[in-house]
Amino acid sequence: MKWGPLERGSLSDPVRLREVLTSRRIDAVVHFAADALVGESMTNPGKYFRNNTVGTLNLLEAMREAGVGTIVFSSTCATYGNPVRVPIDEAHPQAPVNPYGESKLMVEKLLQWYGRIHGLRWMALRYFNAAGADPDGEIGEDHDPETHLIPLVIGAAQGRRPPVQIYGTDYATPDGTAVRDYIHVTDLAEAHLRGLEQLGADTASQSINLGTGLGHSVREVVDTVARVGRRAVPAVESPRRPGDPPKLVAAPARARDTLGWMCRYADIETIVRHAWAWHEKHG
Repeated sequence: MKWGPLERGSLSDPVRLREVLTSRRIDAVVHFAADALVGESMTNPGKYFRNNTVGTLNLLEAMREAGVGTIVFSSTCATYGNPVRVPIDEAHPQAPVNPYGESKLMVEKLLQWYGRIHGLRWMALRYFNAAGADPDGEIGEDHDPETHLIPLVIGAAQGRRPPVQIYGTDYATPDGTAVRDYIHVTDLAEAHLRGLEQLGADTASQSINLGTGLGHSVREVVDTVARVGRRAVPAVESPRRPGDPPKLVAAPARARDTLGWMCRYADIETIVRHAWAWHEKHG
C-alpha cells in the first residue's frame, strides 16, 4: 500500500491501542487525532477533554505498556490564549481561552510527566494555522463541517459555499479583522519528520512552534483568494466569536535551530494558490 497498512480503532479503546502498538512493532507515534473546533469546544467542553486529553492518556498508557518510547504530538498555538506579546515564542505564558486549547495544554503536561517518570521522549509541535494543499494536487483539505478560513473563502469564491463570514471587524489590528499565521501543510509534514529524526538523535524533549512568523488578516486572505482566483469573494461581516484571540503569530526560531526546519511555502499567495488548484480539481 502506498500509505502503509491501515488499522482502525479509537483512542477510547485501550485494548485496541495496545494490540496495534504491539502487533505492528511500532517504534514511534505521531499523534494527530483530536477534535479541533474552537467554537464547538465552547459549547461542548466535555467532548474535548474526553477525546483530546483522556484519549491521549489512553495512548500514552498503551505506549508505555507496549514499550514504545517516542511520540511527536500535534499541539496548538491555542495553548497560549490571548497573547501578551507578538510574535509568540515558546516561553510565552500558556493561558488558553477555550476548552480546545486547554485540552491540548493538558496533554503537553502529560507528556512532561511521562517524560520525567517513564522516560518518554516527546515533541509537542504547536501549530499555528495549517493551510494549503499538496503542491502536486493529490491531497487537499475537505472537512465536514469546514471551519478553516481559506477553504471557506475559496468555496465562496467558487460558488460552492455561502458567503464567507468575517467574524469581528473591530479588533486592534490594521484592518480590524483577526490576524493569523498560516503554515503550509507540506511544511508542517516536513517538521514532523524532522521531529522524529531529532528525537532519534537524542535531542531533548520540548515544545516547538510551527509557523512562518508572518501574520495575515482575514481581509488579506479574502483579497488574496480574489486575486488568485480572479473572482469576487462574497462576504458577510459578523460579530466576534467567543474564544478567538485578535492576533496569533509565531516566533519560529526554535523550529529552525532545533529541527533545522524552515518554511518552503511561507507566502500567503502560494498557500492560497495550491489550495485553490486542489479545490478546482476536486470541488
